[in-house]
Amino acid sequence: MDSLTQIVASGLTVGAMYAVSTVALSLVWGALNVLNMGQGAMLAVGGYIAYTAVTAFGLPIPIAIVAAAGVGALVGAVLYFLVVKLMIGKDGFETNVIIATFGFALILENLVLRLYGAYPLRQPIGLDGGWHIGAVHVPYQNILLVLVSAVLMTVVAYALKSTRTGRAIRATAQNRGATELMGVRVSKIFLQVLMIGGGLAAISGIMLSTITTLAPTMGYDPMLKAFIICVIAGLGNIYGALIASFVLGLFEVSVQFLFGVRFGFPALLLLVISALIWKPFGVFGRRKTDRL
Repeated sequence: MDSLTQIVASGLTVGAMYAVSTVALSLVWGALNVLNMGQGAMLAVGGYIAYTAVTAFGLPIPIAIVAAAGVGALVGAVLYFLVVKLMIGKDGFETNVIIATFGFALILENLVLRLYGAYPLRQPIGLDGGWHIGAVHVPYQNILLVLVSAVLMTVVAYALKSTRTGRAIRATAQNRGATELMGVRVSKIFLQVLMIGGGLAAISGIMLSTITTLAPTMGYDPMLKAFIICVIAGLGNIYGALIASFVLGLFEVSVQFLFGVRFGFPALLLLVISALIWKPFGVFGRRKTDRL
């Protein structure tokens, strides 16, 4: 029973961290139909901004988190104006944006490396202590991560379903051409989606760094796993990505507990292959439709 409690507690924590980053990646894919390769670097930027806000400027932790999310949204806006806006409507848009965002990620990573160095840093944001469930110690920090993820996902789900901007984003994801004919400025939607994705990536970076360390390359592994989760759920399916994040978090932790840490990632890859053989468009995905 103690082992099961530990697996569930750790799996929910991992799933909570995956969920924020995965939903951000899925949101960009759904609206723009491209993979944002700068997601991992934006995640690292968010973690370092929060670190700087607390250690260098002495800001309270809540304000530091808001500042990091704001900077993440600003980075998303910069990505739009420097990369995406210049390519909209041109041939090979989807492929060119993927390559361009990869270059943008390298620029961000090298800026972080130049400013903070390559040595890992400890994130000052966190909670001490924990809650004992039998013989299992569950840190308050892990509980906080799950709660923060749940709140963020609730806000994102409400915004997409009930706000005018959210409905415009969903319409753009479903049919870009028809959305333009209805008078919606798709370029503005792209900007908003990248800013939202940047803000979510920044918060994901803070969450990750509170239980690991800060490093310029810290976003690679979360971005890769977020992409795996998006593929399993169905590319662009935000709600499916949210469910898959927690399920795969529990799956990865279970494999690591039973067979060793080194088998966690290979098990995820094997699961991707099995899922795509079973449902080529993702577990929650539907058949691909061409944009008008």
